[in-house]
Amino acid sequence: MSSPKHERTSPDGVGAVPYLPLSSDEEAAASEQSIGKLVGDATQHLSTLVRAEIELAKAELAQEAKKALKGTVFFLIALTVFLYSTFFLFLLVAEGLSDWWGIRWPAFAAVFGLMLLTTAATAFLGWRKVKKLRAPERTIDSFKETAAALKPRKDAEGSGDDLPSTRV
Repeated sequence: MSSPKHERTSPDGVGAVPYLPLSSDEEAAASEQSIGKLVGDATQHLSTLVRAEIELAKAELAQEAKKALKGTVFFLIALTVFLYSTFFLFLLVAEGLSDWWGIRWPAFAAVFGLMLLTTAATAFLGWRKVKKLRAPERTIDSFKETAAALKPRKDAEGSGDDLPSTRV
């Protein structure tokens, strides 16, 4: 990190971000410096610039992640309220059927049966999709090839036998 005099705190209080000053009091002395010193200063300034860019990216990403988390919390609250309110939708359908049929318990039984049928159908469809999942064969083969390439091999001259190893 650069020196404390080359750090700035952003207006929103995110934190200190290093920066390069555009001018300094030592400009007159810089014209008399050696080329090696100038190259060293340029390297240091470039390093500070790269670090500053990384710190700025980190600060911005952290701030955006906090906003995304807050938005996600609101979506979860909305989803929870929606799921609880579906109870009243089913109650409304059952009451409507009871008014139409004139008997209360068959209407509620029909709504309950419809809910169970929907649950069973979606569970069956989900099970079929999960059943089709396969292991990532290409990735497994790639890992095996990499592991085989990185294994230390016995020297054929030192071992005296030409039989392949059976170790796994």
